[in-house]
Amino acid sequence: MKPVSVVLADDERMVRTALRAILSAEDDIEVVGEAATGAEAVSVVRELRPDVVLMDVRMPEGDGIRATERILGGLGEGAPRIVVVTTFENDAYVYEALRAGAAGVLLKRAEAEALVGAVRLVARSDSLLFPAAVRALAAEHAVRRAVAPWVARLTGRESDVLRLMAAGLTNAEIAGRIGVGPATVKTHVAAVLAKTGARDRTQAVIAAYEGGFMRAG
Repeated sequence: MKPVSVVLADDERMVRTALRAILSAEDDIEVVGEAATGAEAVSVVRELRPDVVLMDVRMPEGDGIRATERILGGLGEGAPRIVVVTTFENDAYVYEALRAGAAGVLLKRAEAEALVGAVRLVARSDSLLFPAAVRALAAEHAVRRAVAPWVARLTGRESDVLRLMAAGLTNAEIAGRIGVGPATVKTHVAAVLAKTGARDRTQAVIAAYEGGFMRAG
């Protein structure tokens, strides 16, 4: 199987060096490039087209939020999965990066195994990266609005699937929980993403909180 290609975007050289050392020790992961600014991250990603980007939120020349928006907006379906790497998980900047399209959040103090597992998961899995952290960020920072029109358009089964997606279950796990086949779950997930206007599971969770489908607590 082709190794997962990764670009590291962080303005601290020591952080990039540490991340590269950890990831390069794995046979199925290849670090193909680095960037020290937001603008450089956009340029490097557009050139190298990696599978995954580990993106610092606060960088000069365009922060990680703007870089995420530009990467995802410019590359469309061929865009990489972006994971925000941050010091503070409950940070409004991190939440804005998730809203911009990042697939998940990873703490800089995370153990090496968690880092490697996060890269593998976002590249090749249909699960949500660290669902508890995503839900906590959404519950804390989501802008409370009136219930979104799409909520009423969800079927009962799609509502169940969205709640289980938010809990971090994979398609196979959801299938076992609700008693249908994985292919049926995949169809429901696609419908949920379409109705919420979400790019992936993370954005579906954000939409669920901002649209009034899920509440904090």
